[in-house]
Amino acid sequence: MIVEERIYVLHTEVNIKEYFRIYESEGLPVQREILGGFLGYFTTEIGTQNQLVHLWAYSDLEDRRKRRALLAEQPAWQGCLAKIRPMIRTMENRILLPTSFSPLPSSVFGGAR
Repeated sequence: MIVEERIYVLHTEVNIKEYFRIYESEGLPVQREILGGFLGYFTTEIGTQNQLVHLWAYSDLEDRRKRRALLAEQPAWQGCLAKIRPMIRTMENRILLPTSFSPLPSSVFGGAR
């Protein structure tokens, strides 16, 4: 199993509530259906401001590649991206490998296997 950490920093003039309104109603439902393995979406309180961090679990890199390719083909996802991408100043993603003692809930991996 792998976990993808995606970190976005929004432009300072962006209303984060508007970003979340669009993403939660238009983007997240499509992502959850196709990507599965949704671990969470977070904001930072201390440190970099306007930063969003979201985590997604996959069985391996090939599983991630296939699911991300399917997501890219979805018109609903492309419509959401057209609205939220201009709000994002920087994007970063990393692949994390959990240790054998990481307490990850097994219920998350129903869509990630």
